[in-house]
Order: sequence, then structure tokens, then C-alpha cells
Amino acid sequence: MDSSADAPHAPKRHFARAIILTLIVGLIVLAAIIFLGVGRWLIVEDPLDKAQAIAVLSGRIPMRAKEAARLYKAGYAPQVWLTRANEPAASLQEMHIAYIGEDFFNSRVLMHEGVPSNAILVLEPPIDNTVDEVRAIAAELEREKGGAVIIVTTKAHTRRVRTLWKEFSGRRGRAIVRAAPTDPFAPDHWWRATGDALDVVREVLGLLNAWAGLPLHPSR
Repeated sequence: MDSSADAPHAPKRHFARAIILTLIVGLIVLAAIIFLGVGRWLIVEDPLDKAQAIAVLSGRIPMRAKEAARLYKAGYAPQVWLTRANEPAASLQEMHIAYIGEDFFNSRVLMHEGVPSNAILVLEPPIDNTVDEVRAIAAELEREKGGAVIIVTTKAHTRRVRTLWKEFSGRRGRAIVRAAPTDPFAPDHWWRATGDALDVVREVLGLLNAWAGLPLHPSR
């Protein structure tokens, strides 16, 4: 067979292979950039300003509560709000096992750090996830006729909190999202620690769920 007939097609094949190889390399580079940068991308904070209250999101005792106490003593708000989680209290109650609740311990941390008990408010209703917390905080802000609330969380959680506030607060005031500075989350090498890696995976999946309109609901 005369191979000279395929000669005109050879440059086209080489060009197509070059394009495919370039695309593959480009995708690998893009994936590496996203992988290395996602930890820092998750962290967003708003400038501090005076607010109606400082809200402590559930979890990471005593880190978040201690930062709320610091902000309270610095004069940024006259109140500190706590949320009350459904679990594990609901499951333990079915077993007739008493559980004081995370809000109890957070309030004790706050008082230990110098926040008076009459400045601490536990919000209703009980919450299952961050969306519930956002709605409870927004509702209380509306009742108090406040313009802004400082929400204290941890570093990797800040972007999702800001996203959920924009989507589910009902435009009832402004959220000033802040991270506890003592949070050990390392954004530049988050893959080196199990806790940091779990935070990144959880937050990325949570953001995808938020952007999709929350098709996934919390487990009961």
C-alpha cells in the first residue's frame, strides 16, 4: 500500500494530538491550582463594625465563644447570641439520658471570659445545621430591629456562612462574618492534617449544596 496517500493527513493528526495534550496539561495545572488554593479561598472575613449582637455558631467549643467574648469586651456589641442544637439532646432524651447542651457550655465559656449572664441569649428554635442558625439569627435581628450582627465561626466555614446569609437571611440585616483567630486551620497546606482536609471537603460540598438550592438535607 502506498503510504504517501496518508502524508497530507499527518500534520493534522499531529496538530490534533498537540491540542489534546495541551488541554490535558492545562486541566492538570488548573486542578493543581484549585487544589492548592481552595483552603485560602474558603476564608473570607468582613471588616469589624458595631452591631446589635455577636452570634456564636455551634461547634468548636471553646474557640468560637472565646472570640465572641473578646469582641464583646472590645465593645462591638451589647449582646452575645448562642444557638441550641437539636442533637444529641433529642436522641439522648429518648433514652432518658440528661444532656445539658452545647449552649450551656458556650455560655459558661462566655462568663468565664467576662461576659455577664444577662448579655447572653440562647436563640430559638433548636437548629440542625448552619442554615437553621442563619435563619434563627436573622429572625432575632429582625425582632431586635438591629441593622447588623457579627457571626463568629471558624476559618474554613466563613465563606459558606456568608453565602448562606445572602441566600437565606431574607435580607434581614447585615452579617459581619468573622473567624476565630486561634483556629489552627492551615489554608496553605490543608491536605497535611486530617482535620483540615475534612473541613475543606465538608465546606466545598456544603457550598455546592447551597449553590444548588439545598437539595441535600441534614440527617436525622
